[in-house]
Amino acid sequence: MSLTEVMVDIPAEHENNVFGQFDINAKKIERTFRVTLIARDGAVKVLGEGAAAEKARRVLIQLTELSRRGNTITEQNVDYAISLVFEDQEEALVEIDRDLICYTLQGKPIKPKTLGQKKYVDAIKGGMVTFGLGPAGTGKTYLAMAMAVTAFKNNEVSRIILTRPAIEAGEKLGFLPGDLQSKIDPYLRPLYDALYQIMGAESFLKNSEKGLIEVAPLAYMRGRTLDNAFIILDEAQNTTPAQMKMFLTRIGFGSKVVITGDSTQKDLPSGTVSGLDVAVKVVRNIEDVKICMLTSKDVVRHPLVQRIVKAYEDYEKKEMRSGGNGGRNKRRRN
Repeated sequence: MSLTEVMVDIPAEHENNVFGQFDINAKKIERTFRVTLIARDGAVKVLGEGAAAEKARRVLIQLTELSRRGNTITEQNVDYAISLVFEDQEEALVEIDRDLICYTLQGKPIKPKTLGQKKYVDAIKGGMVTFGLGPAGTGKTYLAMAMAVTAFKNNEVSRIILTRPAIEAGEKLGFLPGDLQSKIDPYLRPLYDALYQIMGAESFLKNSEKGLIEVAPLAYMRGRTLDNAFIILDEAQNTTPAQMKMFLTRIGFGSKVVITGDSTQKDLPSGTVSGLDVAVKVVRNIEDVKICMLTSKDVVRHPLVQRIVKAYEDYEKKEMRSGGNGGRNKRRRN
């Protein structure tokens, strides 16, 4: 095997960001493509077999461009850049990064990080009702929340309504103490957490007191017509068909709806049909309804989460092929 040497210009001020702490990113690129990276005087020399060295060079170019745009390079960025290079789509990485939604309270930009997430965000922008389906960690709820806060701040909607079914995640919690609000708050905590991070607790509480932001169980939606609102239904896999029909018929004029869920993590009683599964089949051909399927490639939590999700997907496919029941009645994550 003959070695090829290629050069990549990486300015010194971006080198540490691209290579990562203790060169962790560089080592991953070296292991993946079986190349050697040598940094010197604002440039990196890539030594390896011709095609592999060229792929490693392309990954470094994309990561350097992300760094130039002010991003802190994460392990997830490196993994995704590598996967896009193998698919000859690496230019998409910088294109995705241009799609800024908003900033968190701490000034951190919220952007889609994968092609699947970008398609999801574009669908929310262009559709009246968007279904975001996929495994844990793909940003379904968080991105929808960021879009809702942005629309609210831009006066595109007059209020935000966040809802989810109040159903136990495979555990019997017994009788919770306190008033009705304190009993349902644990089920809605993930929605509060996202709101606090994006807009701050003080702003949330102020708008909540005015009735401009509402976080409530799905049962509270019955009998209402929701006009000029950004509505998010989270954990929709735990709705019944009747609940989902009730929710979809609440939509009023000037509203935008995002429905998120993961059909592999149902907490419904055994044998109960999920309203999410039925709805996707019923409304998929209706104009202004968008259905986005996110996969393990779109997981943006710790890379280990991505590997776990992929392992479960492979296991469930294997069980279905063998006629087993390993892919049925999966319990959701903690």
